[in-house]
Amino acid sequence: MYNVLSGKEPANAALEKAQKKVAEMEKKPGLAIVLVGSDPASEIYVKKKLEKAERIGIKTRLEKLGADASEEQVLKLVEELNNDREVDGYIVQAPLPPQIDYSRVLQRISPEKDVDGWTPASMGKLVSGVKSFRPATPLGVIRILEHYGVETRGKDATVIGRSNVVGKPLALMLLEKNATVTVCHSRTQDLSEHTRNADILIAAVGKPGLVTADMVKKGAYVIDVGTTRVEGKLKGDVDFENVIKKAHCSPVPGGVGPMTVAMLISNLVDAAPSG
Repeated sequence: MYNVLSGKEPANAALEKAQKKVAEMEKKPGLAIVLVGSDPASEIYVKKKLEKAERIGIKTRLEKLGADASEEQVLKLVEELNNDREVDGYIVQAPLPPQIDYSRVLQRISPEKDVDGWTPASMGKLVSGVKSFRPATPLGVIRILEHYGVETRGKDATVIGRSNVVGKPLALMLLEKNATVTVCHSRTQDLSEHTRNADILIAAVGKPGLVTADMVKKGAYVIDVGTTRVEGKLKGDVDFENVIKKAHCSPVPGGVGPMTVAMLISNLVDAAPSG
């Protein structure tokens, strides 16, 4: 019998821990989220983040700009948030409209307030092994593994996907946990050859049903980061119904999703002065 690696329990534990910290703070932490445009998925994600943060006592602020906002307007708002003492951390919700260069925006976010862990400074610290804010989704994957007592030291871990958001930082974080890491991507030849050897397999490409049961090692731990909306329903990269018959597997939804929000909030609480 194999375990469903739900993200709900570890997410609730992380939020409970954050709530206790917030309760002891004289000045409550402040979180701001910048939302540019009206992407339906982004609006749902932002609402969830704000609601979870408010529920544990964090002060929240939504800074909304229209889809026709210029890059200069976004950068001006970023600078204002950098200098706002009421804001301990903030994120600029992706994706941004095409007229705005997201990489330029990231470069202007203060590393001390980068609770998404995506700025070049935060990424550089991750590469160097220096303590910093870790990107929320990869951090959520690591916390799921820890919650279920998955040994990473010396284990073969395969990451499918090399994005700056998940694949690359997650590979580095698994190296920090002493795993032997393989990163696969769209140019990888014979993907199955790599996945079948993995004790830990993480799929993060956004291609529904990419990972089938015959590609998975028996008894492996499979984390599904992919989310694609198909006919109104969220689908992961992993064929969960069949993979769960031979390996431990996280579901979509209910796996990494809750962890991403919880890790963002944990980062925010860590960013705030404790006094």
